[in-house]
Amino acid sequence: MKKAFTNMILLDGSENMAPLSGYAVLVDGENIAAVLPETECDFQGYEKIDLNGEYLMPGLINLHVHIPADGKPKEKPADAKKAVKLATANPLTRKYTEHMYKSYCRTELFSGVTTFRSVGGVEHYDTWVRDLINAGKALGPRILAANMAISVPGGHMAGSLAYEATSPEEAVRYVHKISTDKPDLIKLMVTGGVLDATVKGEPGVLKMSPDIIRQACEEAHKLGYHVAAHVESPEGLRAALENGVDTIEHGAKPDEEILRLFREKGAVHVATISPALPYVLFDPAVSHVNEMGQHNGKVVFDGIVECAKQCLAHGIPVGLGTDTGCPFVTHYDMWRELHYFHKCCGVPNAFALYTATKRNAEIAGLGDVTGSIETGKCADFIVSAKNPLEHLSALRSLSMVVARGNIIRNPKIKKMPQVEEELDKYLSI
Repeated sequence: MKKAFTNMILLDGSENMAPLSGYAVLVDGENIAAVLPETECDFQGYEKIDLNGEYLMPGLINLHVHIPADGKPKEKPADAKKAVKLATANPLTRKYTEHMYKSYCRTELFSGVTTFRSVGGVEHYDTWVRDLINAGKALGPRILAANMAISVPGGHMAGSLAYEATSPEEAVRYVHKISTDKPDLIKLMVTGGVLDATVKGEPGVLKMSPDIIRQACEEAHKLGYHVAAHVESPEGLRAALENGVDTIEHGAKPDEEILRLFREKGAVHVATISPALPYVLFDPAVSHVNEMGQHNGKVVFDGIVECAKQCLAHGIPVGLGTDTGCPFVTHYDMWRELHYFHKCCGVPNAFALYTATKRNAEIAGLGDVTGSIETGKCADFIVSAKNPLEHLSALRSLSMVVARGNIIRNPKIKKMPQVEEELDKYLSI
């Protein structure tokens, strides 16, 4: 059915977006048929939907999600290998895994995320839920799915959400193995992270050899896939960029050589400030992080922020993702990542909104599909009562989500009170 969204204030997703009054967005099926002043619209054949003066903007795009984890903090770090083994142990636990996947995707959508990239999941379930949503058999965002990542023995998420490649040849075989489920990208775990660091001051140790990185990237590119890489150290940044990685997930403090490599290779930085913040700012009694973890978390936090700042200053594209699934990083808090980007990197609210919509769409290869309110693009947008240009927290509660033309009115999300309470203490950072 054709729908006309009227009586609203439009934020179109452009870099210098400003509120536009008196416009209507006409939707025919999944796509935007026209964006016009209401006085120029022919509403014949359209169902008019009055938005009562609220704000309509593109749906959020989250570039870094791990679907099977919910972000609930634990007193002790979970054993990821055991968790995945249990999740896939028998038909009953697999049924629960399917339920969990569908539930978390629904939460992402209801929070205003109409597209996300999954960058490491259980077996083939990322593409499974993607295809289910695309077929209209489950409710969720558009998903660009990676399925299992590729790591190395002792590397990040090895044996749980990532295969362990012992050689370049084995990494190439894993690229082909992953490709059988028709993913949208390939993920490499190039360095370690805060959770698996063994030395204070040395998070993000380079784990994957340059040969493995290079041959995995070459094979992925031959098959038509972009490669995203977990990187949390300057050494890892240099190795990833030199050997063909397309998007640097997380990041570290760059030097001039690294910035040159970003530009030369046409690579992109995907900042994920959300997971590092609890390590740095929370009382250890709340975060359950030891002194070494807190110190290393600060190294990673500073590195991500500095990488984003330097990339922006040198004209290198920067995208945003939450790293959902890490402690205190939920499937409903993408708006917080925008807030941290604004506060920590010094960008205006409008630029943070642009980054999480149109810019993220371009980085994901979907610039002609979604990310802005333009004729011909998919009808993916959200509606809030308050103006997110003034306060990004306006996006924490939405009155409407529209995904591929389908309307969800007053979406309700079950939130974690402890997580909300702790994170809200740092809205003024």
